[in-house]
Amino acid sequence: MVVLDGNRMLCARVSMLGLPICDDTQTKNHVPLLRIIMIITPLIAAVLLLYLVVTVWKRRAQLTFPRCNKIPGVLCKVANRKKREAVANQKIREVVACSNHKETLKKISYGDILTATNWFSSVHTISSTCTGSVYVGRFKSDRSLVAIKVFNLNEPGGYGSYFTECEVLRSTRHRNIMRPMTLCSTLDSKNHEFKALVFKFMVDGSLDRWLHSEQHNVIPDRVLSFGQRICIATDVASALDYVHNQLTPPLIHCDLKPHNVLLDDNMTARLSDFGSAKFLLPGQVIRKSLVDVGGTIGYIAPEYGLGCKISAGADVYSFGVLLLELLTGKRPTDDMFVDGLTLPIFSESMFPDLVAEMLDPHMAHEEHQGCVEAWMQRYVVPLVALGLSCTVESLKDRPGMKDVCAKLSALRDDFLERHHDD
Repeated sequence: MVVLDGNRMLCARVSMLGLPICDDTQTKNHVPLLRIIMIITPLIAAVLLLYLVVTVWKRRAQLTFPRCNKIPGVLCKVANRKKREAVANQKIREVVACSNHKETLKKISYGDILTATNWFSSVHTISSTCTGSVYVGRFKSDRSLVAIKVFNLNEPGGYGSYFTECEVLRSTRHRNIMRPMTLCSTLDSKNHEFKALVFKFMVDGSLDRWLHSEQHNVIPDRVLSFGQRICIATDVASALDYVHNQLTPPLIHCDLKPHNVLLDDNMTARLSDFGSAKFLLPGQVIRKSLVDVGGTIGYIAPEYGLGCKISAGADVYSFGVLLLELLTGKRPTDDMFVDGLTLPIFSESMFPDLVAEMLDPHMAHEEHQGCVEAWMQRYVVPLVALGLSCTVESLKDRPGMKDVCAKLSALRDDFLERHHDD
């Protein structure tokens, strides 16, 4: 027996069990559970899809503009800003690759630099170009001398030079490449942007000052010996081999010359000034005019004058000129080079029988007090031959820096083993 007394909410659509007939107006107000589920499920799916899209977009943004908090983290911030500028105007290609080295940069203010350089006194000026000036100074917190490179942001190439140097110095780590101690990116006393890189001061100056001391108003109390010259050439070749063949993407210096080769207190050469450098990104073809390429007259590869693309072979040509300059002591812009005569053509005209007559008369010759002819054939002739092979006009006929570095290293090691040069 079923007892339904007392349950007033029970009803039926047909008369049964004595239950009252259901009111249709009440049942229509109750939405079935299935219909509720069918409405809510698409809304939840849409919210989840929107969340996934936003998450992926943020992730891609982080990969494009990495966030770094340590050094070269500060440099990474600089690179991020440069990246945004490149996206905006498409004028500068970027290589954004944050380093994993956990170093911290020493904080240097504009006031610190102002004091260290005695308000950018000309007495403290080491060198000056259109894109910036280099000063020697000393911070109060440190007794060591530093070289402070202040960029001229009013010039068109000022920003590009600064950001490129930051990219290069962040991406490279080699004993023969100059790296900064710290940087300063702030506002000056007039609320103008101020950017500077601080380097360890190279006490022995540039290779250019050693080879052409009379043009720098320096008393030539010391001259480079043959052993020192072959060591310097090997150091520079090692740095170029590194940036050409061991970096990804490869890096082209674009302005190799003695002025950009600095010497420390052990006479170890350091390649510097990467303001004109270019990274060769995959699939990228950089074709520019001779003006856009940069470089210095006498060291620029001849193919640049024809509008050819930037390549590692152009650095090889510049290195060949530098090597011949090390041996002869003559600039490629020397007054004797007129009417089509160049340093490579002059050297080739003396090779191999008259190479002794083309050598720098100021070069110390204590290393070959034995048999001069044997010394010439063993070291000088191969070095001149290497310089000439690097400076051939045909780009495809020049050796790569890997081979050049290997040959120089072998000659240096053999020389040092036999002569124990100081």
